[in-house]
Amino acid sequence: MSEALTIQLNGAARTFDELGPAATVSALVEVLGFRADRVALERNGEIVSRATWPETLVQPGDRIELVHFVGGG
Repeated sequence: MSEALTIQLNGAARTFDELGPAATVSALVEVLGFRADRVALERNGEIVSRATWPETLVQPGDRIELVHFVGGG
């Protein structure tokens, strides 16, 4: 059985039982239920290009800032 992943997400500690200790950014965004084309993500103070999400690992203790864009008028 894999270990849960605990990170700082938008300033709050969050544990993800459905992600292992070395999940990708893509997997994290999917688990959170966001559409990738509507999200900007920063990992440990650096913006992560969407093109690198599939190979960028989220490690335990990482600081993730995630912004979800919402359309409207």
